[in-house]
Amino acid sequence: MKVFFTGSVVVVSFVISILLISSAYGAEKTLKIGYVDIQKAVNESQAGQMAIKTMTDIMMAKQKSVEDKGKEIEKLKAEVEKQAAVLSPEAKKQKEEKLEKDWRDYQRMVRDSQEEVQKKEIELINPIIKGLRGIIKQIGEEEGYTIILQKADLILYSSPAYDLTEKVIKRYDQPQKK
Repeated sequence: MKVFFTGSVVVVSFVISILLISSAYGAEKTLKIGYVDIQKAVNESQAGQMAIKTMTDIMMAKQKSVEDKGKEIEKLKAEVEKQAAVLSPEAKKQKEEKLEKDWRDYQRMVRDSQEEVQKKEIELINPIIKGLRGIIKQIGEEEGYTIILQKADLILYSSPAYDLTEKVIKRYDQPQKK
């Protein structure tokens, strides 16, 4: 309930701000509003699609390594369980310690892989977002927009006529065709 109330306050504040901006502009100037779906622009731009492919390749390679290590651990665990009755207490203890060490290494490998993928995603996506924001600013200035919003949870409905996403993608992809 508190989240809904907070969200409602944000939306009401936004609407009041728009009304104040429009009244400050006066009758001689038109309020021009647009919005962009940044996530869609990232996913559908040429650079975004290349970044997604790169991320998919990296994740597949990491997943393969993690799965291979997991299989090794399962094999060692099965070996320890199978030989438990015939191993001396010292040999059994050594195998169990190795299994525990391998398990910790596996968990570290999973964490490190996830962190590496996240860092790579940031490295690949942030420049695209920065470029898209620059294009959005250019379009806003060139076409006289009062405000261009990011389509997110804030916009519940808007006419597709105000959606600038395709225009932003086309403009962003232009220099990349060279």
